[in-house]
Amino acid sequence: MPFADRLDPRFDPRSSTINSLTAARKRLIVALDVPDTGSAIALVDRLENSCQWFKVGLELFVAAGPAVLEPLLKRGHSVFLDLKFHDIPNTVAGAVRSAAALGVGMMTVHAGGGPAMLSAARAALDGIANPPELLAVTVLTSMDSTQLNAVGLERSAARQVEALARIGLDAGVRGFVCSPQEVASLRALAGPEGVLVIPGIRPAGAATGDQKRIATPAEALRQGASYLVVGRPITQAANPAQAAETILKEMAAEIDRSSGAA
Repeated sequence: MPFADRLDPRFDPRSSTINSLTAARKRLIVALDVPDTGSAIALVDRLENSCQWFKVGLELFVAAGPAVLEPLLKRGHSVFLDLKFHDIPNTVAGAVRSAAALGVGMMTVHAGGGPAMLSAARAALDGIANPPELLAVTVLTSMDSTQLNAVGLERSAARQVEALARIGLDAGVRGFVCSPQEVASLRALAGPEGVLVIPGIRPAGAATGDQKRIATPAEALRQGASYLVVGRPITQAANPAQAAETILKEMAAEIDRSSGAA
């Protein structure tokens, strides 16, 4: 299937033209939160036959630079560049254009940057052929009410996510990152064409780490997630490929169930 089709928010991986496990592979993003290129490529080697999407975040990008994307893209993988730009509008617009030129499929800005910044980020992609999906990060999954109150926010996480998503929608952004707990409300707000990328995914029994607002893969899909981001439960497993396949099977079962095939 062409790369552009996989990024079309109207694309339904539950289509009868592909099976549920193939659909799951198109919706799982593995977070390469590792310190260097060698570690990243070693993980990709082990997950080559299981996973299509890989996330490159701050740790790896700062250590290795844009060059780390080249081997992933050459192998035909899709890259989610998660750098969470948050700066004045002109600076973010320039960063968005530079990131788009790298050939990534999705990228992030912080919704907390405000309406002008989000509008500038979206406008920076105008005229670019096959632009990446622009995602506005709402509230980090490590933030709970205690953390939000500490930085002066009296709203609950759910209310803050909704407020930031509304700002993003008004700015023309149609993709968002939120925790599993806000997926249903954000799906209702963004509609069927909204692209919701959900971190904080933990299989039953997995350690939560520093994540506060989490869910299992099946729960997140059931609530309306477009893509799931999974890091440590896969990358720190004794057998990453086996861990990924377990998650993919859980996703596939939920896709079957929601499509009426199960």
